[in-house]
Amino acid sequence: MKVFVSNDVNAKGIELLKQHFDVDVMPNMKEDELCKIIGEYDALVSRSQISITKKIIEHATKLKVIGRAGVGVDNIDVPAATAHGIMVLNAPEGNTLAATEHTVAMLMSMTRHIPQAHQSLQEGKWDRKSFDGIQVQGRTLGIIGVGRIGSRVATRMQGMEMRTIGYDPYITEERAHSVGVELVDFDTLLKESDYITIHTPLTKETEKMIDAEAISKMKDGVRFVNCARGACMDPYAVADAVKSGKIAGAAIDVYPWEPLTKENNPFIGLFNVVQTPHLGASTKEAQIGVSVDVAVGVIDALEGRPVMTAVNMAPIPKSVAAVIQPYFKLAERMGTVGIYLADAAITDIEVEYTGDLADTETQALTTALIKGVLTPILQERVNYVNAGQEAKKRNISIKESKSHKPSYYHTAITCRLKTSKGEHEIVGTLFNGNEAKIVGIDGYRIDFKPEGYLILAPHEDKPNMIGQIATLLGQAGININGMQVGQTGHEGMNIMAIAVSNDLPNDIILRIKGIEGIQDVKMINCEGI
Repeated sequence: MKVFVSNDVNAKGIELLKQHFDVDVMPNMKEDELCKIIGEYDALVSRSQISITKKIIEHATKLKVIGRAGVGVDNIDVPAATAHGIMVLNAPEGNTLAATEHTVAMLMSMTRHIPQAHQSLQEGKWDRKSFDGIQVQGRTLGIIGVGRIGSRVATRMQGMEMRTIGYDPYITEERAHSVGVELVDFDTLLKESDYITIHTPLTKETEKMIDAEAISKMKDGVRFVNCARGACMDPYAVADAVKSGKIAGAAIDVYPWEPLTKENNPFIGLFNVVQTPHLGASTKEAQIGVSVDVAVGVIDALEGRPVMTAVNMAPIPKSVAAVIQPYFKLAERMGTVGIYLADAAITDIEVEYTGDLADTETQALTTALIKGVLTPILQERVNYVNAGQEAKKRNISIKESKSHKPSYYHTAITCRLKTSKGEHEIVGTLFNGNEAKIVGIDGYRIDFKPEGYLILAPHEDKPNMIGQIATLLGQAGININGMQVGQTGHEGMNIMAIAVSNDLPNDIILRIKGIEGIQDVKMINCEGI
């Protein structure tokens, strides 16, 4: 596979990608240039300087994943990528500490006029009276977005004895309390805060959330910090408020349009404004962190593993990921086994989770199972982004349920596939917490790893059934890697699960089916899934 790196991503991430794929690095290509070559690549890695537009995505006929070496993805047309089944992922953790520290530095620089005082000294002046600041102790810091960065800013400013309040409709009171933040509504935050700092992604809800109307509700003399996303504010409204004195000071690192020039910078000449050119993630450690994180995500995506940082699929919190991650391979392989068992088009898929999985969010596991069902039968690429959509296109009903009913296995996944010719049931679990096993098929108790090439053969329980199949396989030069015989509640019937070294030619399958007492033969290919 081939990976295209469109911007200056740190060498650590590129080295990691090169261990797995062919990598081309060509920074800052224009849209038309990129359109001409992007069709050759399976993955695209970018930073913020280039826009990944709908036009580029439409030319990316092989593209499976777009990786953003950073947090924001507003330079990527995510809806267009999703419509084409392309995963978009970012690196939300890699620059968290850098952005936190920059926010604190900007807040304190604004408060104590440090850049202005420095410049005055550089000009040969000794002027102490012009740079009186204030103390932050005892003042209220309003944090919009109490996530990874906002919560860390809170704990640091609490160390400077600030009161911290927050507005974030997506976190619980318990989570806010754990980081010392009092949750309030948006208007209350605006009215009570002496300082306001933004730490939200750019969405329809957050675009221009700090505008003239919001500013009018703030305290007179409030101080404002934006080291998150430039378009979360109206910069002209902020600049006007600084001029009027409504905002006593502003510290701005990000802008709706970048780069800034003399012509489009509304803060030029404003004494009480501290500006930096989007430096929030500009530390050596952060650049290494985001490059490695996005490289790991791209590798996982191209090798068919789930990516926890994908932004165009349901987000998976760390607490959930810790529970479900070991089950992804099992769920996908169960789907693959199911499609090979089906004798007609699948109309319904029902997935039941028991034990530990009944107490957590399992949508991603259901998606993995659907991916396993569809991958062997579709020419289109099927991934965690488009699997549900592809099932819907084919009128496959998906149902998910959870149960705490007593079971032989503490935690298990049960999949029921319905077709016009009947129903098949597959049960899977993990042994030792990480070894995926199929432990039930259509009522048969079984125990096998869903890997490589597998033969499933229900048969009558009588002598020499195993011997006859083993003889046929040996004569055909097919090596048997493992064999299991499973029983059912139906007297006189067993099932063989045979792991073999190669796919079986059709004539060998027909000869096995011809053995007296063999009810059916299913050849299942889990190779490469």
